[in-house]
Amino acid sequence: MQNFPAYTDTDLQSELSTLNLGPTHPATHGVFQNVLQLDGERIVSGVSTIGYIHRAFEKIAEHRPFYQITPLTDRLNYCSSPINNMGWHLSVEKLLGIETPKRVDYMRIIIMELARIADHIVCNGVLGVDTGAFTGFLYMMEYREAIYEIYEEVCGSRLTTNVGRIGGFERNYNDIAFAKIRKFLETFPKALSEFESLFNRNRIFIDRTKDVAPVTAEQALSYSWSGPILRATGVDYDVRAMNPYCSYDEFDFEVPVGTRGDVYDRFLVRNEEMKQSLRLIEQALTKIEKEDPNIFHADVPEFYLPPKEEVYNNMEALIYHFKIVMGEVKTPVAEVYHSVEGANGELGFYIINDGGRSPYRLHFRRPSFINYQAYAPMSRGMLLSDAIINMSSLNIIAGELDA
Repeated sequence: MQNFPAYTDTDLQSELSTLNLGPTHPATHGVFQNVLQLDGERIVSGVSTIGYIHRAFEKIAEHRPFYQITPLTDRLNYCSSPINNMGWHLSVEKLLGIETPKRVDYMRIIIMELARIADHIVCNGVLGVDTGAFTGFLYMMEYREAIYEIYEEVCGSRLTTNVGRIGGFERNYNDIAFAKIRKFLETFPKALSEFESLFNRNRIFIDRTKDVAPVTAEQALSYSWSGPILRATGVDYDVRAMNPYCSYDEFDFEVPVGTRGDVYDRFLVRNEEMKQSLRLIEQALTKIEKEDPNIFHADVPEFYLPPKEEVYNNMEALIYHFKIVMGEVKTPVAEVYHSVEGANGELGFYIINDGGRSPYRLHFRRPSFINYQAYAPMSRGMLLSDAIINMSSLNIIAGELDA
């Protein structure tokens, strides 16, 4: 494994001090802890500890029917929960052999790319706050709220969305949702440009982020990094491009990459990814117009819960509802893995199924859990103030650390 350079100052002039960075400190942006040894303001060594919000999601999911696991995925990276939802649905559909209509794919791309933008807004906005710039964060929150209002029209929820179903969506996107999406596409690019103007050439921000916590491509790959922080090192790996799902292979988009892998590059990569997400949403809206507007789920009555009004008035719908809820629908005995490009990297679901109503074994590949393992080694020799900025740029979400 490629290691980060150790702190080599052997001429310590003072006694080392121990600092608990977290688990309840605003700078950690989550409930996790780093026990640091400091020589003044410089970090000599550190140990990362996790598990303060252990919820045993994987074990809980093994005792839930497939269609009831979606709300658990919301609580992983809760800044972009629709991506988690879609990733789970796609994994189960791979297990069951369900092929979704094109319109469902395009609807999913819209909601996932909106979630990616919302996540990057929070990450880059908070990075600004940690460097002393509060204005950009406040300004961009207006547009995260606009995305949440779109969520409300789509599914009725804002943060933990529980959006969609196995095979598609619970309901169609209404005219209000499409109108809000188009308005967002019209207004957000200008706001993003103004946000960039506040930071990209700001001398204070550049001095605080450029050449801070640089990571080489070899180091990033050795720690199995993925997502924006890997691409910031120059590795153009993106699940949407390398292993397309939801018809991403039909879309024209670029994979932004950096060169130095430092905090500044991570900031730039996320900004560029928001622009690419806007491109993808625009293309999806164009493609949706060519599809049947009444289609929003696959024709799989064995796994897709019918609407309540049909359950109350149609015997066949009642039978399917009963069989799904009571777990009387057989599922394949199989072992599958499927991943999507989450806001922080590759989000995967590994399912071992024995044919029952629940997965026999289930494992979530949480990108934050993988990315976080390098934080303590890369902090050696770093100033404490820079370590805070580094943590912010990694965008570690505590919900993904311990499932």
